[in-house]
Formats: sequence, structure tokens, C-alpha cells
Amino acid sequence: MSCPICRKPVVAQYRPFCSKRCADVDLARWFREDYTIPAPLTGLEDDADAAADSGKD
Repeated sequence: MSCPICRKPVVAQYRPFCSKRCADVDLARWFREDYTIPAPLTGLEDDADAAADSGKD
């Protein structure tokens, strides 16, 4: 297994990373929202768009 950040071999202490630095890089990416988890639409977004469109006439 290799580190997902730098591709070096994994160190058990920092698994799945090779070092604290790579673990911190990954955490920073989550904080900056570089990674996202797709979520299903709830329908609320459609209602907001319809309300915004109705006022454009």
C-alpha cells in the first residue's frame, strides 16, 4: 500500500499515510473543501430555484 498523497510506502503509525505531513496535507484539503461527498437532492433546491424564477417577469 502506498500513501495517497505522495505514493511513498505507508508507515503504520500514520496509516494510510507515510508521515504526519501527508496526513496534515489531506486534512487541509478537507478543510478547504477540495474533497466533497455528493449528496442526493432533497427537493429544497428546486423550490428555491422556482421561487427565484417566478420573480423574473
